[in-house]
Amino acid sequence: MHLPDILLVHGAWHGSWCWELVTEELRRLGRTAHTVDLPSSGTPAGLHEDAETIRRAIAAIDRPVAVVGHSYGGFPVTEATAGSAFVTRVVYLAAWMLEAGTSISEVAGLPEFETELVAPPPDAVAQFYDGVDPVLAERAAGMLRPQSARSATDRLRAAGWLTIPSTYLVCDNDKTMPPAVQEEMAARASSVHHLPASHSPFLSMPADLAALLDQITLDQARVRS
Repeated sequence: MHLPDILLVHGAWHGSWCWELVTEELRRLGRTAHTVDLPSSGTPAGLHEDAETIRRAIAAIDRPVAVVGHSYGGFPVTEATAGSAFVTRVVYLAAWMLEAGTSISEVAGLPEFETELVAPPPDAVAQFYDGVDPVLAERAAGMLRPQSARSATDRLRAAGWLTIPSTYLVCDNDKTMPPAVQEEMAARASSVHHLPASHSPFLSMPADLAALLDQITLDQARVRS
């Protein structure tokens, strides 16, 4: 039985650094994990540039891969996975799982942005890292970068979840994306799991998250074998 690799895609304002604890846990479980840095975090690049970056990462892996998108990361993952012959499953972690032709700004009713880059929230520790070790939370908040406004206003050109099996992981204690909103999007997924976590389980419960990702992809591999 051949297990797929796992590609971890970060959300807005973050970078691949946020997955370090999860990748360590996945490797302990014998899994191969990859990460990617989205250009919309720190530059004016938008959704489509992010999706192309993810496509290149998938192509570079060049073998079956499960793609995990956190928060905003689910948005470009949705476009990037469409039509891919390598992607075995798309996992949405408290993420935007939207239909083609829509934008985050439209769906969330966001006001027009006045700048190309949007600064991280001033209350990032409380908003993103509830339940995370305080020292780790402060360190993470200090690594956040401005986020491209275009990443929220660009529209999806395709949706991989229409043809690729998908799993939604609802974070039940999320203060950033209300669980009710997650549940609404999760109705599009092939399967749904719940985590007793806030918005950033990759920092608050990395071992539990890694174990769940391992199990989800292992179960699928067994079905395919």
